[in-house]
Amino acid sequence: MEHMLQNTFCHIHGIGPKTERRLWEAGVQRWQDVAGGAALPLTGWRADAVSRAVEESLRRLARRDVRWFYDALPSAEQWRLFPEFRDSVAYLDIETTGLGGPYDHITTIALYDGRAIRHYVRGQNMDEFPRDVEDYRLIVTYNGKQFDVPFIRDGLGAPMPHAHIDLRYVLGSLGYRGGLKGCERALGIERGELEGVDGFFAVLLWREWRRTGDRRALETLLAYNVADTVNLERLMVTAYNKKVNGTPLPNTRPLPVPEPPPSPFRPHPPTVERLRRSRGLF
Repeated sequence: MEHMLQNTFCHIHGIGPKTERRLWEAGVQRWQDVAGGAALPLTGWRADAVSRAVEESLRRLARRDVRWFYDALPSAEQWRLFPEFRDSVAYLDIETTGLGGPYDHITTIALYDGRAIRHYVRGQNMDEFPRDVEDYRLIVTYNGKQFDVPFIRDGLGAPMPHAHIDLRYVLGSLGYRGGLKGCERALGIERGELEGVDGFFAVLLWREWRRTGDRRALETLLAYNVADTVNLERLMVTAYNKKVNGTPLPNTRPLPVPEPPPSPFRPHPPTVERLRRSRGLF
């Protein structure tokens, strides 16, 4: 199966979307076509630039240098990195006490790599996160460029130099908006017992846990945080497939949409209902 990155030419200086499509429509659809001597529908410096850049791209891919591609790609096309580096991706999401005021801090983090779920809780194991996230080359978030990553850098001192696909922008370019939950609903992803729980409610759950020590409140918060995180994989695959379907590349096949893994945490509906009623949320 071919992946979109090896069909990509818009990371080359001087090659924009229109020229890339010209190459595709002329039958130059893969780096291997150029390396094999295919005639380019370009002349002069642009033809030379493509030939040189393809050689460098093949070398960089062999080295698994995701950062080189990330820096070279237009931001609107960074979704193309996903399949080639899926074996080193971390989906992550944070919960906080607020939107970033001077006294706000991270309460929990969930991290998922397509195989295992890790979680981090303030006051328990949060200091392990900066080391653990270094295991990955690419992160996938929803609104993480504006929210999660700045919070992590400021609150935990983690540099977070990863290549970063933010699904807020990828899904928005496909017409899906309304936040993470709105995108999930539009794509048929259901939350079950966590339906209606949102970021504001996550703050209430943390406060309840800190005030009473009721483990059920923390379990519900972690279940919510994990759901946010594991659903990113399905959203990423769906967005990638929709993007690929918008290209004239017959050999770039869609990826199978994964089922979410079982969560290690179970929400406690009576706790949710009690907090909902205490806040007049019906």
